[in-house]
Amino acid sequence: MPFSNFDLNPDLTKGIKEMGFLRPTPIQTDAIPPAMKGRDILACASTGSGKTAAFLLPILDKLISRPRGTTRALVLTPTRELAAQIVEQLDAIATHTPVTAAAIIGGVGMGPQEHALRSGTDVIVATPGRLLDHLSSRYAKLDHIEYLVLDEADRMLDMGFLPDIRRILKAIPAKRQTFFFSATIPAPIAALAGQMLKNAVTINRDRTSAPAVGITQAAYPVPQELKAGLLLALLRRGDMKQALVFTRTKHRANRVAEALVKGGIQAERIHGNRSQMQRTAALAGFKSGRYKVLVATDIAARGIDVEALGHVVNFDVPLAPDDYIHRVGRTGRAELTGEAFTFVAPNEEGDLRNIERAIGRRLSRVTVPGFDYAARSATQLEVPIAERIAGIRARKAEERTRAKAKAARRGGSKGRHSGGGRSR
Repeated sequence: MPFSNFDLNPDLTKGIKEMGFLRPTPIQTDAIPPAMKGRDILACASTGSGKTAAFLLPILDKLISRPRGTTRALVLTPTRELAAQIVEQLDAIATHTPVTAAAIIGGVGMGPQEHALRSGTDVIVATPGRLLDHLSSRYAKLDHIEYLVLDEADRMLDMGFLPDIRRILKAIPAKRQTFFFSATIPAPIAALAGQMLKNAVTINRDRTSAPAVGITQAAYPVPQELKAGLLLALLRRGDMKQALVFTRTKHRANRVAEALVKGGIQAERIHGNRSQMQRTAALAGFKSGRYKVLVATDIAARGIDVEALGHVVNFDVPLAPDDYIHRVGRTGRAELTGEAFTFVAPNEEGDLRNIERAIGRRLSRVTVPGFDYAARSATQLEVPIAERIAGIRARKAEERTRAKAKAARRGGSKGRHSGGGRSR
């Protein structure tokens, strides 16, 4: 079925065609018609299923003919990268329309965001925390919101955003059309959806959470200390042209990226301790092909959308099956194919079995020919706790010293100027 069957504004259809979208994905086919009729939507949609266009197209179609200067649509997302990705896709779809959009996210200056809110940008795409920062000021008004989207609602719940979401709901009209998209629907998400939605159309509500069918999945048993060496071996063999690698912690992401660069692989990392400028540059470099590997933590990886990404590597086994589904969903997007490799240390076998039960299949175990599984590794991925604590204390001591020096300089400056002004 072509997009023309949806009876969308011709300017939107033109934008879709220029983006290379030939036909709607299943979630778009299911969600767009009832959304165009004004129905609330509860959709359980996999990562890479085309859900962003599924909620953007009906909203944009309604906003094209509306007067400018009033914010009428709000999209809430869990991460900065996902917010930026949605705005980027919206701008591409709406390139032949007057509809405007802006991202309200942390890590960047608030000035341009304040301007977007004051000027009544048509669509605001925001992370909950930064939006609440703006809502404490009078210029931020959401009392004309007609369309609300919660994207990746399960991840927002995992990140502790539920109180923030409830505060935001109090600032927008109760009478609105609501789109609720989530990769999984655990009980708390179902309860929240029940409170927010009215006579909603439910899509894929009862489907079993599982990675997309085009993803080849495999487990690589390997000692913990040899994981970095195994990753380097696979990259050097040419088994992976480009890979998104997930680690359990920010510190491990740093050290894995450092080990790859030391081994001659162009790699970068993305996680919560990096500035927004660094995260944006790392993602742009990965998308352009400058970096062969992007090492990421789960939270920061939300919003990473790389066309035809061939490989995802779970450097550490996810603790929760849902995290596994989200991770491997970065490949095999939009009905393409991809491979997901999971490195499994002996102490992680239990977590892997939990994942296998959740997805209803046992992952094949792979041993890499020629790799020395008995070797001793010189790569230290975990810094001993005592060393980490000492480093933190040293940084805090240095910060206190700088603060005292700054206060002393201010005090000296005041002493020189007090009482010393010239008489008139």
